[in-house]
Amino acid sequence: MAKNIHPTAIIHTGAYLADNITVGPYCIIEDDVQIGEGTRLEASVILHSGTRIGRHCQIWPNAVIGGPPQDHKYHGERSFVIIGDHNIIRECCTLHRAVGEGGATRIGSDNMFMAYAHVGHNCEIGNGNTISSYVGLSGHVTVEDNTVFGGAAGIHQFCRIGKLAMIGGMAKINQDVPPYMLADGTPARVLELNKIGLRRSGAPPNVRAILRQAYKLLYRSNLNLSQAMERIEEEVEKCDELEYLLNFMRGTMGGYAGRGNDNPRY
Repeated sequence: MAKNIHPTAIIHTGAYLADNITVGPYCIIEDDVQIGEGTRLEASVILHSGTRIGRHCQIWPNAVIGGPPQDHKYHGERSFVIIGDHNIIRECCTLHRAVGEGGATRIGSDNMFMAYAHVGHNCEIGNGNTISSYVGLSGHVTVEDNTVFGGAAGIHQFCRIGKLAMIGGMAKINQDVPPYMLADGTPARVLELNKIGLRRSGAPPNVRAILRQAYKLLYRSNLNLSQAMERIEEEVEKCDELEYLLNFMRGTMGGYAGRGNDNPRY
């Protein structure tokens, strides 16, 4: 099928553009870029070398994807940003490729990045996330599936955001946010179980009740994390969602300063 490419767009001959794509005016597409079928680039989008974009994505004006990482350890090695299908990337977003030869910043499918959001190097982002305007993800951040970030939240490097978590606007996240939780504040802390998100995701009432018991032991008791997890394992009815939460918490305990992606420092 035909490609709709504006005559002012600059496209390197080494770029691969699938069928049925649209490239708007003044876009720049560098060498070693791949764009999947049905993707649409509005005006003045820049795709740097190493960018891989899936099918049926929408990329709005002045977004810059695949730019070199903002990290002193980067020395020009070949790396990538790999983006799945059906993503919406709004105006002036910046999504950077990875540090490390052959490394990749990876973004799944069905995500929305609102205007001016930033994804740093080596991030791993799942599916179905909503990342609001001015949110900044530092390097090596993991975001699982179906999370919601309020505007202008800032995420410290090496943090993990568990699935179905919700982050309040302007929150300062300097530790992992476990799955199914709502966090807010500066610095942020877990305030509540994300009951609305769980209900919308189809979690049945008994699962929501189990997770609420776990939340109370983790955040509303006088127990430390190890003690709370021990009580949960002894007293709370088992379900897949609870085991997922506990495994996430074990990863947090194994990291540095409550960040599961950050190696322990001795």
